[in-house]
Amino acid sequence: MDNIVGRSDEIVHLSKIASSGEAELVAVYGRRRVGKTFLIRKFFEKQMAFEFSGIHDATLDQQLENFIGVLSSTTGGLPLARPSNWIQAFRLLADYLTPLIKKQRKVVFLDEFPWINTKRSGFLQAFENFWNSWACKQNNLIIVICGSAASWMIQNVIRNKGGLHNRVTRKIRLMPFTVSETELYLRSRKINLDRYQILQLYMAMGGIPHYLKEIERGESAAQAIDRICFTKDGLLNEEFQNLYLSLFENARAHMEVIRALARKNSGLSRNEIIESCKLTSGGGATQLLEELRESGFITPYIPFDRTAKDALYRLTDEYSLFYIKFIENSRSHGPGTWIKLSNSPSWKSWSGYAFESICMKFSQSLKKALGIENVHTEVSVWRQSAENGLDGAQIDMLIDRRDQCINICEMKFSLNDFEITKSYAKELENKIRVFRERTKTRKSIFLTLVTTYGIKNPDHYAGLVQSQVTMDAFFN
Repeated sequence: MDNIVGRSDEIVHLSKIASSGEAELVAVYGRRRVGKTFLIRKFFEKQMAFEFSGIHDATLDQQLENFIGVLSSTTGGLPLARPSNWIQAFRLLADYLTPLIKKQRKVVFLDEFPWINTKRSGFLQAFENFWNSWACKQNNLIIVICGSAASWMIQNVIRNKGGLHNRVTRKIRLMPFTVSETELYLRSRKINLDRYQILQLYMAMGGIPHYLKEIERGESAAQAIDRICFTKDGLLNEEFQNLYLSLFENARAHMEVIRALARKNSGLSRNEIIESCKLTSGGGATQLLEELRESGFITPYIPFDRTAKDALYRLTDEYSLFYIKFIENSRSHGPGTWIKLSNSPSWKSWSGYAFESICMKFSQSLKKALGIENVHTEVSVWRQSAENGLDGAQIDMLIDRRDQCINICEMKFSLNDFEITKSYAKELENKIRVFRERTKTRKSIFLTLVTTYGIKNPDHYAGLVQSQVTMDAFFN
């Protein structure tokens, strides 16, 4: 476990599984390249008895051939006859495991579980039978099933209505690294960048370990982004298509939703997404949005004083936004591309939104910095268009508190200390006035500025800005 960076909650969870003394069926899911396989291998490396991974788009015969090859190798290289179906395959696995688990606790790891379940293969039914008839009775056995297709794992394993109904004993949804874990990860690789540069990397790549692994020592954030994103052999130059096609059936519709959200920083309602992407209203659209949400690409936020049906969906996958804004259809490629783009108006728009997204995603860090981590809160957005002679306004993040207060958060990504101008101060005052008038709230309103390095002239507007938070909050 010494090689595992961060993942403290997951390690606690896995430690309980390892020492439970009972048969465990553990479902691990999360998006592609988030580090699921690495975590399970490293944590259970001394207890691993058998590991098998599905092959993408392989036939039943190919999956079975692969399975028996791995089992033969694991048992010492003795050739085994290829089973004709998955029922026979799992019988062979049980025969192999039986003497091992009499002595000590062992782990079976079935990776890319959805890929093994090819059409008309009978795999899922055979696995259900394997667990229910034998494995669940083995107190020294842990079975970990893992998949990148998060929506498939949820629908077919966790919410299974058949033989696996309520059989999963534990589930772990592995998310990308936090900003703080990203800093720890880079340090573990002897990469010494300041927090502003780490934040830029996070805004472009997110906390995906496989992406961050590409960063080399001695590179600036700009150099790393240039090489990884804008050269023909860069990992992230063409990752977008591969990412979605490997996770979803009919992935084109998913990508269209992502592109629509990338065009609208304030977010889109369900109906707006359906109209913009020409989706059929009903279960299909609901499932598509659920799949993107469970895979961590989009996040619904309920507007202040509204209900869940009014939720606004925002694109919260950093790489997808970066790809659509700068890589897809870009005329610029090669060394120096990112430095050139970082002086453009599109960079300013993107960096502002990407920073806002991080603030929303890690609102718990903001709450801790504000000293309200133990106060019940709801994070939401608010937008109101001008109508009937009344002014409109938009608030990208507000923290509605149970102690009768509301933090209206303004997020500003800046290379230096952020300076509040007279015109911006007037804009903020107007935003607070409109919010109070239109919502009729009686709660105290605290204006909070979240910046990279702090405010240059806070004393000039002490009555306006009630609190400020810097990017350090996300690293602590």
